[in-house]
Amino acid sequence: MLDLCRELEAARIALGLSYADLGAAVGLSGQQASRICRGQSPEASLLRIAGLLGAVGLELSARAFPGGIPVRDTAHLALLDRFHARLSSAITWHAESPVVRAQSAPAGAAPVAYDRRAWDVLLVGSGWRVGVEAETRLGDIQGLERRLSLKQRDGDVGVVILLVNDTAHNRRIVSDERARMRERFPGSTRQALKRLATGLPPLADSILIL
Repeated sequence: MLDLCRELEAARIALGLSYADLGAAVGLSGQQASRICRGQSPEASLLRIAGLLGAVGLELSARAFPGGIPVRDTAHLALLDRFHARLSSAITWHAESPVVRAQSAPAGAAPVAYDRRAWDVLLVGSGWRVGVEAETRLGDIQGLERRLSLKQRDGDVGVVILLVNDTAHNRRIVSDERARMRERFPGSTRQALKRLATGLPPLADSILIL
């Protein structure tokens, strides 16, 4: 927020606007505008700052990036529980496993950036690792495929499982996108579940509807 205030103040000065003129453009007093521009108004809303930025010809934009572990709802946890019950006890289950584990930086070096992406579950067997992504409601299939491909590339897993909640909506999406889904997840659902029940990984990326 302070960075935005600094940009606002720099633009105000460059335009030769007084605080009174700037404030008047958005319905504020000169004193209020002054406090915001100087970063002395922590209670100022983002919407108000965006209005001031607009008055000096700046546009505020925002993007969302993957951050920490998201909150999981009851349906998501129930889906994972159903899947867990189908696995051999020989398979190790790691919930919310980082895609790329943090590395220690050498003494005196800058900290190593931490990849905050995580598999919903990482399955580990004898000499193999399988990443599991669980979806209770399918939406943007292309975006989901890109996300999984990047995780698979960076996460050192041989196979990816897309675990999908068994609902009419999800079955319709899978049916509508049959060709695309078959290309991305060529593995047989029945064969994947059979192998996992015996402690073996699926032979190929697979979609499992449970």
